[in-house]
Amino acid sequence: MAKHRKNRLWRRTHRKPIPVALRAAATLTLAGAASATVLDSSALAEPEPSLTEVEQRVDALHGEAEEATEAFNAATEAAQRAERDLDALRDRASRHTAELNEARDAIGSQAGAEYRTGGLPASLHLALSADPEDFLRRADVVDRSDAHQARIVRDIEQRAREIERLRDEAADRAVELTEAREDADDQREVVEDRLAEAEDLLATRTAEERERLLGEDATAVATRAGSGDHHDVAPSARAASAVGFAFAQLGKPYGWGATGPDAFDCSGLTQAAWLAGGVSLPRTSYSQVSAGTRVSRDELAPGDLVFYYSGISHVGIYVGGGQIIHASRPGTPVRLAPVDSMPLTAATRPA
Repeated sequence: MAKHRKNRLWRRTHRKPIPVALRAAATLTLAGAASATVLDSSALAEPEPSLTEVEQRVDALHGEAEEATEAFNAATEAAQRAERDLDALRDRASRHTAELNEARDAIGSQAGAEYRTGGLPASLHLALSADPEDFLRRADVVDRSDAHQARIVRDIEQRAREIERLRDEAADRAVELTEAREDADDQREVVEDRLAEAEDLLATRTAEERERLLGEDATAVATRAGSGDHHDVAPSARAASAVGFAFAQLGKPYGWGATGPDAFDCSGLTQAAWLAGGVSLPRTSYSQVSAGTRVSRDELAPGDLVFYYSGISHVGIYVGGGQIIHASRPGTPVRLAPVDSMPLTAATRPA
C-alpha cells in the first residue's frame, strides 16, 4: 500500500505542466464545442411540417377516426340490442312470476281446505313456497301420489324453472350491455383523440390551405349525373328513392355517429337513404356490405352501395355517371365524388 501511495505522489510531483498555448487552444476548443452544441440543438428542432405532410397526417387521422367511428356504431348497436333483449327478458320474467302467483292463488282455497281437514299435503306446501330456488331444490323428493296435486306441482315447477332461466339469461345480457357500453366509450375516445389531433394540425395552416386539405380530388358537381349508360338507370323504385334521398342531403355536415336528419357519417347516410326507399340496413359499413347482392365495378347502378379500404371502413351510394354521394369526414359536407377516388373493395345492391 505504501509503495502505491509513493508512486501516486511521485506522478503528481513530476507531472509535466501543460503549455499555456495548449491550454488556450483547449479552452477555445471547448468553447467552440459548447457553441456548436447550442447551434446543433437549435438545428435539430423539428421544422414545421410541409403542407403535403400535414395532408398525409390529417388523412391518416381521419381514416383512423372513421374506423373507430364504425366500431363505435357497432358497439352502440350491440348495446341497444342487449338493452332491448334485457327489457324483453325482464318483461317475460315478470309475466311468468305473475302466472306463478296466479297458480299459487288458484290452489290457495284447496290448500286451506286440506289443512283444515287434516293437514296440508307436502306437495301443496312445497308449491306454495315463496322461494322458487328452495322449491326447485326440494321438488324431486315430494310425494306425487295424488295425480291432481302432481299436475299442480309440475306446473309450478315448470314456471319456477322458466323464471330462473330468464333471470340467468337477463344477467348474461346485462354483462353484454355493460361490455358494449364500455367498448363504445373506448371507441369514442379514439375518435375524439384522432379528430382533436387533426384539428390541431389544421389550425397551423391558413384558411385556404385548410380548405384544400379537407377537399377531395373531385370534379363532380351537385347535379344528377348521367352518361346515358344503361347502368345509370336505377334498377328499382326503392333504389331510385334511395338516390333521391342522397341527393337531397348534399351539403349537410359530417357528424361522426350521426344518422340524420341534420348530419351524417358514412354508414348513417347510406342507412338513411335506403330507409327512405323502404329497406332497413344494418348500422355499420362492414355490416352493410353483407346486405344485398354483390355486384362488380362494371355492374354498378344507382342505389348500389360502394365500400372502400381493406377494413370496409367507408361506404357511399352510387348515383350514376361514375359518381357516389358520401359523408366523408369532419369539415367536409355530404358531397359527390368519383367512384374511384378511393380504393374500392366491394359493392352491393340492397334491393
